[in-house]
Amino acid sequence: MLIEIILALLLGITAGTFTGIIPGIHINLVAAGLLALLSGAYFTGIAPIVLVVFVVAMAVTHTFIDFIPSIFLGAPEEDSFLAVLPGHQLLREGKGYEAVVMTLYGSLMALPIILIFSFVFIFFLDNVYDIIRVLLPYILIFVSLYLVFREQEWVLAGVVFVMAGFLGLFSFDLPVKNSLLPLLTGLFGTSALIVSLKTRIAIPKQKIKPLRKIKLKFKDSLISVFAAAVSAPLCSFLPGLGAGQAAVIGSELSGNLGRDRRSFLFLVGAINTIVMALSFVTIFAIGRTRTGAAVAVQEILGEITVGGLFVILGTIVVTGFFAFFLGLQLAKVFSARINKINYRKLSIFVLGLLLIINLVLSNWIGLIILFTASALGVFCILSRVRRIQLMGALLLPTIVFYLFG
Repeated sequence: MLIEIILALLLGITAGTFTGIIPGIHINLVAAGLLALLSGAYFTGIAPIVLVVFVVAMAVTHTFIDFIPSIFLGAPEEDSFLAVLPGHQLLREGKGYEAVVMTLYGSLMALPIILIFSFVFIFFLDNVYDIIRVLLPYILIFVSLYLVFREQEWVLAGVVFVMAGFLGLFSFDLPVKNSLLPLLTGLFGTSALIVSLKTRIAIPKQKIKPLRKIKLKFKDSLISVFAAAVSAPLCSFLPGLGAGQAAVIGSELSGNLGRDRRSFLFLVGAINTIVMALSFVTIFAIGRTRTGAAVAVQEILGEITVGGLFVILGTIVVTGFFAFFLGLQLAKVFSARINKINYRKLSIFVLGLLLIINLVLSNWIGLIILFTASALGVFCILSRVRRIQLMGALLLPTIVFYLFG
């Protein structure tokens, strides 16, 4: 059994690296495929816990690696799209490697937070779940208003926020598969690539500093950890919330640090991993699933025992250390080659790739959402409104869901 678990862990890390590096190939797709194979009895004779180790290792690895295409290619996914703008800014300064390292630091720092909140969830979550669920829409309304009114051009910011919100509402009500894919790709991915084509960006040679020279001030890292520890657990068990909403809440909790690119990348790296990992603990604590990977785990095990939970937590920690060093090596590879590529041609290639991915994984209505979201994203960039206002696409539907759902 031990050998099978080790093999499953290594295969999961490999699969998570693949899903993290390739834009549009999300772990939810692999998890869904695994469940389809399970229904066909393709894994008869394999212990369920071995399959669970594979899914958990894949999911955790993905959260470490998926910032690489977001930063170097501008091709975001559901959990990493907020890293595109500060990551690209650092990339243009020759600090793409540093940008990825900051997200990896955040993901690594997430591991002790996950262990602490796992015990908090086990003993307290069932008692406070309903109370937090009632208060949540009002918290999100406050956060949304705060986001808008802190802008100098708050009227224009409000327009962008509301337009993004209605686009999100329409997208979720239309018969579209994987509606988040075209919505977020357009708002945060293709829009930035289109603007970059207009400005003819030249990517400089990337600097690969030793790790000891890439660090945050102790105070900044402490505030970022606090913001992640408050926002990410909240968004790991409530329906309709995810890493994106947690990043918005966390960036506002961190105050001026939300404007600091390196601190923000550290923050979103931590949030991404915490939200995913605690979604597995949520199954044990209240019997609810929040991610596609968590659904797969619940389908495989049915009910998670204490022993199963400890195996899952052990897998998270071991995978996290492996994924950290793997992410460093992949970031070095991308950094060494990105400036040798014609970035305009690369942007056109990535745009074409994202178009194909959205057509295959969504449908023709998804393409309409993609084009509309791209136009709104370009408008936001050119109007110099902070792109975090585009988070209205997720915040407004979430508020409506909790108030009227």
